[in-house]
Amino acid sequence: MTIEEIFNMVRDEKIQFIHLQFSDINGTLKNVEIPSQEIKRAFESGIMFDGSSIEGFARIEESDMFLKPDPETFAILPWSTNGIKSARVICDIYKPNGEPFEGDPRYRLKLVVNKARSLGFEIFAGPEIEFFVLPRDNNGFPVAQLLDHGSYFDLLSLNKVESLRSEVAVALKMMGIDVEASHHEVAPSQHEVDFRYSKLVRAADNTQTVKLVIKTLAVRHGLCASFMPKPFFNINGSGMHTHLSLFHNGTNAFFNPDDSQDLSDTLLHFVGGILTHAREITAVTNPTVNSYKRLVPGYEAPVNVAWSMGNRSSLVRIPMVRGNGTRIEYRAPDPSCNAYLAFAVIVAAGLKGIEEKVQVPQPVEQNIYSLNESTKGQLGIQTLPCSLKEALDLMKRSDFVRDVLGEHIFKKFLDLKRREWREYSIHVTDWEVHKYIDV
Repeated sequence: MTIEEIFNMVRDEKIQFIHLQFSDINGTLKNVEIPSQEIKRAFESGIMFDGSSIEGFARIEESDMFLKPDPETFAILPWSTNGIKSARVICDIYKPNGEPFEGDPRYRLKLVVNKARSLGFEIFAGPEIEFFVLPRDNNGFPVAQLLDHGSYFDLLSLNKVESLRSEVAVALKMMGIDVEASHHEVAPSQHEVDFRYSKLVRAADNTQTVKLVIKTLAVRHGLCASFMPKPFFNINGSGMHTHLSLFHNGTNAFFNPDDSQDLSDTLLHFVGGILTHAREITAVTNPTVNSYKRLVPGYEAPVNVAWSMGNRSSLVRIPMVRGNGTRIEYRAPDPSCNAYLAFAVIVAAGLKGIEEKVQVPQPVEQNIYSLNESTKGQLGIQTLPCSLKEALDLMKRSDFVRDVLGEHIFKKFLDLKRREWREYSIHVTDWEVHKYIDV
């Protein structure tokens, strides 16, 4: 839509409030609400806000920042409060001098897109978002309790969760996002929503929107939608497997019909770049203490730094579809990540592989979960970091990640996550009390 079309829609639909949305470094969706009569000013000059109040953004002496809406992200919210209609628009963040704010995650992703375009590529992404649906207590607080005992693709008797998934699909369609599939996942009370692939920045925008819609509609059902990677011991955690493809002049650059596997050198170099930098980008794609409770052997988690054709025990998988559907699937990310930053480091690693013509190792087609450590060592298969601390230590030493995220986000991210690790390290858990109280 053009800005003029947006003005007309706001008037014709009697929209009373506009939600200006953006994401902080942690990936938390933030919101500034303005009356609809202020939308013209928002598009023309931006809406000022206090950046020092946003975690990891700015110091108090340089706090004035401006939100400038991206008209391509305008959408009417598919719910109302007391009959009052609202819309949302995702914003870019600018400094008072008119320059983009270097700590804006969306801006960092745009730089990666610009890099790809300078190499002649347009990037498309399609994430698969897994989540748990949990009950709430009488006070409205989430309860870590399973609502069902279903498994993969199970069709449960009609209940609030089945209704919730249907409502999510309808709501997203109203906001311009096509849901390709939604279903019960492997673990009890676990679900997945897959939406149509799109250009990289839009895919990150859509990821934030999908999570917002799922959480909002869950609340309206008296439920909690949790994107925590591993809320329960001894069952599978939630991932955000991300499918990526590159196009050149409208043709899939990953497809080569003259190759025995129909795969291009571009794809192989892209995969090589991702595998080279996989361990040092894991702090970004898996950014919480809890993320590493999911990344353990035995629960279908992609801990092995290897690639394969279809084999889901590797970190990078090449789905069997070919032609314009040729793509890679990067299986490490979880839904707690900041989609803008996660997509930025994954794609930048792949582009670096293309630029440097990184040679990819041989694909591993056997079940890596069943291989012993000696065999994996002979095959050169490393593993992803096993804790947030290890991931942060690898990231700290990475000039590559520093360059992709920029100095501001790089330092702030490390500071925020080190603080999280320290809090976790000194916290006494129920497991410790049970294990050691009577020693």
